[in-house]
This record gives sequence, C-alpha cells and structure tokens, in this order.
Amino acid sequence: MPTKWTKRIVGISVLGLVVAGLAWFAWPRPLSVDLVTVTKGPIEVTADDDGKTHVRHIYTVSAPVAGKVLRISHPMGEQGPSLHVGDQVTANETVVALMQPTVPSFNDVRSHDQLEAEILAADAGIQQQEAEVQRLEAALDFSRTEFQRAQTLSRTQTISAQAFDKAKFDVATNEAALASAKAQVDVRRSLRASLAARLIDPTNARSTNPACCVRVLAPASGRVLKITQDSESVVLPGTPLVDIGDPLDLEVVADLLSTDAVQIAIGAPVRIDGWGGPAIKGKVVRIDPAGFLKVSALGIEEQRVRVTIDFADPPEAWLRLGHDYRVVVHVSIWSAEDVLTLPVSALFRKGDDWAVFVVDNGRVRATVVKIGHRNNRAAEVLSGLSGGERVVVHPSDRISEGTKVTQREVP
Repeated sequence: MPTKWTKRIVGISVLGLVVAGLAWFAWPRPLSVDLVTVTKGPIEVTADDDGKTHVRHIYTVSAPVAGKVLRISHPMGEQGPSLHVGDQVTANETVVALMQPTVPSFNDVRSHDQLEAEILAADAGIQQQEAEVQRLEAALDFSRTEFQRAQTLSRTQTISAQAFDKAKFDVATNEAALASAKAQVDVRRSLRASLAARLIDPTNARSTNPACCVRVLAPASGRVLKITQDSESVVLPGTPLVDIGDPLDLEVVADLLSTDAVQIAIGAPVRIDGWGGPAIKGKVVRIDPAGFLKVSALGIEEQRVRVTIDFADPPEAWLRLGHDYRVVVHVSIWSAEDVLTLPVSALFRKGDDWAVFVVDNGRVRATVVKIGHRNNRAAEVLSGLSGGERVVVHPSDRISEGTKVTQREVP
C-alpha cells in the first residue's frame, strides 16, 4: 500500500514540474533592446562630401612653336633638361623643355620627279644666264675700248660730240646690263637651292645643332607638379608640357550639392579629415556663383557647386598633403551648444510625424516628437520629450505599444 501512494506522489510531482516548466517557457519575458537617455548637448549640421587639395596657382608651360620637344626627364648624359616631378625650378632661369626643328617629311614619287626636273631646268637656266654674263662682259670690254678711242680723238677734236656721247652711253648701258645679268645668276642659283631643299627627306636630313634650339624657361618659381609631355615628340604650338606650382600654396575644393551650397556662408568653419592624418580646421573662402551637372557613380544626375576652402591651421598640420590629394570635408551649416538631442536611429515614422519609443516602467510607449535640425547621427528635439527620458535605439518590428523591454547587456 505505501508503494502505491509513493508512486502517485512521484507522478504528481513530475507532472507539476512539467506544468511549471511549460508555464515558465510560455511566460512572456522582456525584450532586450538598446536604450539611450535624451540629454542636452552640442549639435552641428554639416554638408559632407569628398574634396581634393589643389595648388592655388598652377602654371602650365606650353610649346611656344611647332617642333620636336626633347625628352624632359631622362637619364644623365642624354640631351634635354632632365627634370622630374618634384624638382625645384626658378623663374626665368630653369630650362623646363628644349625644342628642335622637325625633320622634313617624305615626298611622294611624282613630287620627287617634278622637283628633280625643276632642278635640271634651274641648272640649265644658270648656265644660260652665265653665258649671258660672258657676252655682256665681252660687250662691256669692247664698249670701254671704243670709249677710250673716243676720248683720244676728242683731244684732237677729230670726233663729233654725238659719237663721243654714244661711246660713253654704250659703256654705261653694258655695265648696267652686266650687273643685272649677274643678279639673275644669283636669283637662279637661289631658286635651284630652294628646289634642292625641297628634295631633302628624313633619310638624308642633317643632324640638328642643339645651339639652334628653343629653350623654354620656367615662368615662375616652385616645383614640378606634372610632366605632361615626357617623351620626345613632335608637338604643335600650345601643347602642354609641364605644370609648375608651389605645394605650400594649397587650398581645398569640393563639389557640393547645390541644395547644400545655398545654406553655406562665406567664412563657415570646415573640418577636414579622411586624408590619413588628424582632422584639420578650415574655412570657406569662395562659393562659385554657377553650378554644373555631375553624374554620380550610380548614374544619378546631380547639380553641383564648387566650394573653395582655405586651411585655418598652420602649415605644420597639413604639410604632408600635396596637390590633388583626396580629403573629406564637413562644412558647418548650423550649430548649437546646448540643445536637447537624441540619436537619429531612434526615430521612426508614425503617419506624417516622427515618433520614438519611450520606456516607462519597463514598457515602451510610442511618443510623437517634433524634430528641428539634424545630421547623420543626432537630431534636435523641439517638443515631445524632456531630458532624462530613455528611448529605444534601432527599434525592430517586434516592438509595439506596451511591449515590455529591458536594457541589452553589452558583452
């Protein structure tokens, strides 16, 4: 009999434990969430975007004439200025490029044959004109002899004045004709030399004398920022060769959205970071009056405005920066030192209003709030909350009105 009661007691105990366990598992437990306390503090609204450093005054040295520019950066011993990026240059002293005349181009077969025929004709013309010179020299010698005879006869007055003047005229006429003929010989020889020069092609062109070349000097003192035309090449007038500037004369340019640019004032403070070093202070010095269209990486057309920023910190803070370095700028649009703020991640939409989940006695209560200025991290609370209240951050769809919550433990 005692054994029977013992079995019943044990069975009832086990059943009670099972029911208690099921009740414990089925009993609703508080949901672990992240909570934050609404407090007063500073807040700043900024326009954030990528920017790049830029030498304020860049001098682009271009080819002054058409010709062959020699290699600018080359090993020692070769012909040229031997400049490299980063080298120091002095205004009106440092040779940044050396230009030589170009070699002649090839002649086609027909032009070549025509020029050879014209040279043969020029040679024949020279021979013809030289024969004319010999004829006129003989005529001049004869006229001078006749004039000497006339002079002898005039002393004895045995020659008429007309015959004497005729002999004198013949001498002057033959002298002028001889001078003209000799000049024609020079003209035909020059014409022949011009035709021969047109026959020159790259295979038999003479080597260029470096002394005849154009020396392109640096227009300003500074350092070489970029060598556009490094290798030897034939260039046209105005072809960019070298960029020169002062690396210590830096500014930052950023292409901001036009909707952000209209909220920025000249002199607004700027925080510059994302360049590999500590944050640098700056200020806005210029906002371009005209915008431009820029297509983002996602293919979205955006209207952008260029904003120029000067460094406010001393050069020691940004000395490692150079031309065209990437930076991230945070241009201040609005700021306050003592306002009620909460994290943006606590906000969610409730109809047309913003709302947050406020924790009250361990349960959440959806509260509509009015938001003022905000940035990527915090928002200004105008009404709906007071300091010291705790709100849920990153509320999930498991949270609703009256849900029991508890602070998530940070490991």
